[in-house]
Amino acid sequence: MTGPDTPGLAALRPRLPSPVQEVVDERFERRGVRLLLKRDDLIHPELIGNKWRKLAPNLAAAAGRPVVTFGGAWSNHLRATAAAGRLLGIPTVGVVRGDELAGRPLNLSLSRCAADGMRLHFVDRATYRRKASPRDLAGILRAADAEDAYVVPEGGSNAEAVRGCRALGAELRGRAEVVAVACGTGGTLAGLAAGLGTGTRALGVPVLKGGFLSAETEALQRAAFGGRRGTWSLDERFHGGGYARVPTELDAFAADFEQRHGLAVERLYVAKLLFGLVTLAGEGAFPRGTTVAAVVTGRPFP
Repeated sequence: MTGPDTPGLAALRPRLPSPVQEVVDERFERRGVRLLLKRDDLIHPELIGNKWRKLAPNLAAAAGRPVVTFGGAWSNHLRATAAAGRLLGIPTVGVVRGDELAGRPLNLSLSRCAADGMRLHFVDRATYRRKASPRDLAGILRAADAEDAYVVPEGGSNAEAVRGCRALGAELRGRAEVVAVACGTGGTLAGLAAGLGTGTRALGVPVLKGGFLSAETEALQRAAFGGRRGTWSLDERFHGGGYARVPTELDAFAADFEQRHGLAVERLYVAKLLFGLVTLAGEGAFPRGTTVAAVVTGRPFP
């Protein structure tokens, strides 16, 4: 398994295992539930949280070759890949969803990617949706002049990444009965569940609507381990309207959590996770005496 001692990656100095912080919150206390935060946001100042866990094994597999990957205009994954490329001296190419963006000034997220040396290639949304097709992927790589690059999928989720995220579960083994994580592509959940021991279940909180993530997570576990691993489930209720949607209620909840606990809450993933857990606790979903660990996968940007 790839880790901080993998040649070339040790220079990035990740903080592993990431710390676990107990949070005293009356919304959990009155239900007899203990809340822990798994501070993966502290692994590395630029390769934050599950981005380190998913990217590290892929960067090792790339073995110094250029890396091409995919994402939207505000993709955390694109920023992390660009930062890794700069830190390790590896050329990176970002295939960005939406060719209409090509003629516009770059937003803060894509500006950061470009500043870190990532070459951006914009594609139309229809082509982007077909990127999983070998024929269409070959066309995208050809157009991006990246045919010889190592390909990392959108969100960084592939078999290598899932095996890398298994360490997250191992670090939490025996610490909680429920370990919850916000999900975009399912890779972190797939690895987390596989790394947890018996007696602990993983709970995924999707940040996109559509109901597709169960099948995606199962497919990732099959690719990584040959079949389903661990005990895991999804609660699809807390996406807030879809990716990058932050309703007023969610923003207010996150601001309140920040004030209560002195933790900067990332809105697109972490806020939805914490809101979901507070809701579930209020519904009595966790028996008294349960310890719940929430994986903090990122920090606010910029």
